Amino acid sequence: MKFDTSFWMMFAFIVFMILGIWKIWAFLPTKQLEDDDKTEEAEDELKRLMFKIIKINEGKIDNKELFFAITEHEEFDSKLFWRFNHNRLNQLLNSHYITNPKCSNIMDIYKELSS
Repeated sequence: MKFDTSFWMMFAFIVFMILGIWKIWAFLPTKQLEDDDKTEEAEDELKRLMFKIIKINEGKIDNKELFFAITEHEEFDSKLFWRFNHNRLNQLLNSHYITNPKCSNIMDIYKELSS
């Protein structure tokens, strides 16, 4: 049985394709990282803390003060939320405004929480 060049080329292609797929699969993350703050649970924790601080301040707080109040609160996990910044806070507020069209500012969120 004699093998020609095209057989060996096809054989090498298939072997290296399998090796390439295995390399890609081996390096893809398969488990959740400990400091992954983009999960639904982490986002819910941030929102809960944000609402708690808004309620404590009776809605009389702006974005900048809210950010500093969240980061300085005793329940804030700085290891988990090491990437938390003003932009992330604005994203949380905007997502709340989108899901609750009656709210357009922090005072509206406070009124909604109070009722």
